[in-house]
Amino acid sequence: MTLGIYGSSILTLDSKGRVAIPAKYREVLRDICEGILVITRDPQYPALMIYPGRKWKEVSSKFENLGGLNPKTRSMQWTILGNASVTEFEVSERMILLIPPILREVAGLKPKEKVALIGMGSKFEIWNIKNWKQKQAGKDIEGEVLLTDLPNYLEEVPF
Repeated sequence: MTLGIYGSSILTLDSKGRVAIPAKYREVLRDICEGILVITRDPQYPALMIYPGRKWKEVSSKFENLGGLNPKTRSMQWTILGNASVTEFEVSERMILLIPPILREVAGLKPKEKVALIGMGSKFEIWNIKNWKQKQAGKDIEGEVLLTDLPNYLEEVPF
C-alpha cells in the first residue's frame, strides 16, 4: 500500500481537454479511487482540485451537512459542491481524465498547453503552469481570493 498522492508533474492537456494521470499514482488510486474522480474548483485560487472517490465521499458529506444560512458557508458549498464534476475513472495502463470545459476555463487551462498536477496527500490540484510558477515564487496571481474570517467549522473540513 502506498502512502498517498505526493509530488508534482508537468503535463500537457490534449486537444480534447484531457490529461493523463502519471503511472506513479496507479497503486494509490487503485486503493482510494473507487471508480470515480471528482473535479471541482479551488475556493481560493484559479486552480482545480481532483478528489479520488473515497476522499470525495468524506469531503462532500461534510459540506452537505453544514447549514447554508451563513453566507461564507453557502459560498463554499457553491464552490465545492456546485462546481463538482463526477467522472467514472478506471485505474489502468492509460489513466486519462477529461476536464470539463467550464472548469478548464476557471483554471485557465488550454488544450495543448502545459499544466501542473500537484499531489496533495489525499487529492490532486491542477494548475495553469504560469500561475503555478508564480505561486511557487511567492507572487500573487489574478483570480486569487484568500479566505479570511471563516467560521471554525469550515476550517475543520478536510478539503
